[in-house]
Parts: sequence; C-alpha cells; structure tokens
Amino acid sequence: MNRKYGSGFSLTELMVVVAAIGILAGIAYPSYQNYTRETRRAQAQAALTDAAAQQEQFFLNFKTYAGAMTTMNMPTTTTGGHYSLTVNSASVTNFVLGATPVGAQASDSCGTMTLSQGGAKTPATGCW
Repeated sequence: MNRKYGSGFSLTELMVVVAAIGILAGIAYPSYQNYTRETRRAQAQAALTDAAAQQEQFFLNFKTYAGAMTTMNMPTTTTGGHYSLTVNSASVTNFVLGATPVGAQASDSCGTMTLSQGGAKTPATGCW
C-alpha cells in the first residue's frame, strides 16, 4: 500500500480555519460587550423608573419625597452591581434620582443617568 497523501488536515488548512475563527471573534466580541453594556443600562433605567414610582407613592403617604433609596425600601444597586442607585436630591416638591455606572460598566458612554420628578432624563440623547 503505497499512499502518496495521508488523510486529515494539512497545517495550512488548519491555519486558515484558526485565522477565520480569530477574525470572527475579533468582530463578535466588541459587539457582545456593547450589547451587555446596553442591557445593563436598560436595567438601570428600569430601576430608576421603579424608584420614581416608589417616590410618588412615598409622596402620597408622607407628603414629601424620600431622601434615600433605603427609605423607600429600594435597593442601592442594580442586579449584578453594575449601577449605583441614589437619590441625588429630594424636597417637598421634587426629586432627582441617579444611576452611576460602576466596575466594568464605568466605560459606558452614557455615564451617570438621572431621572427627575417631572420626567426629565439625562443624558437626553441616545441613552434613554
């Protein structure tokens, strides 16, 4: 049995496959990171909206807005700890809630997001 060619893959074929996988991973990984940042941002926005509803309920009960998240029995971080939630200011007539990115989320281009009693949101464009 005299075989000229062996069975299996050549080194060149293997290197082409490895290069293709590397290129695909190089494209996919940044997209994945962006997707996870957007998902975490949406989670923080939902938490701010929930906290605003709790603030309004607190106002109905006590005729003033709560000065801290814990006063409303709300968590001070989002699930996973990617945003720190705070009451930036509160008075008898208005409030401003904030979500500050922490850890891996700190590189998010939107930065700190706020939601006020009147529904004003910052940053206003592209993040909400």
